[in-house]
Amino acid sequence: MAVTPPVCDFGWKAPGFWLGGTDGKIWSLDDIRGPKGTLIMFICNHCPYVQAILDRLQRDAEALRAQGIGVAAISSNDVTAYPQDDFINMVRLSKERGFAFPYLFDETQEVAKAYGAVCTPDFFGFDATDGLQYRGRLDASGRNPGPVDARRELYEAMLQVAETGRGPTEQTPSMGCSIKWKDS
Repeated sequence: MAVTPPVCDFGWKAPGFWLGGTDGKIWSLDDIRGPKGTLIMFICNHCPYVQAILDRLQRDAEALRAQGIGVAAISSNDVTAYPQDDFINMVRLSKERGFAFPYLFDETQEVAKAYGAVCTPDFFGFDATDGLQYRGRLDASGRNPGPVDARRELYEAMLQVAETGRGPTEQTPSMGCSIKWKDS
């Protein structure tokens, strides 16, 4: 089921975390934070919305890292119900795609809940002081990749954050598969 996150709550502070990565390291928000901002992306392996943007997501994540923006992806799905999103498959996807950013496993789903993540992909773009400045989409892609010349909304917004400390006032929410929550 496709869902969209709420609009950006400007200035909301990024919650800290400690999560294991596909590289075998334990990562914290402090480890990921860049000098000009931080991008936290909630993704998963199986979602067609994520699959449709992986090439563009990697391109933009690498370009943002080069501009001083720290980047990490987090998978929070219930792996009992969706085994294709388990840690072994996360490691496989990360290696196959050559992720240049940490891909972290939120097995307890506590980080997704702390962030208020609702879908995959769900993007949280923070300024240099961890204040939320972007909660929009990557670009015009949906279940299928958008046009080759689609405006790079996330990339442009995060460059603006890096330069000015403020995100754009107009943001189009991301759309994707709902996070697969565990039964409580």
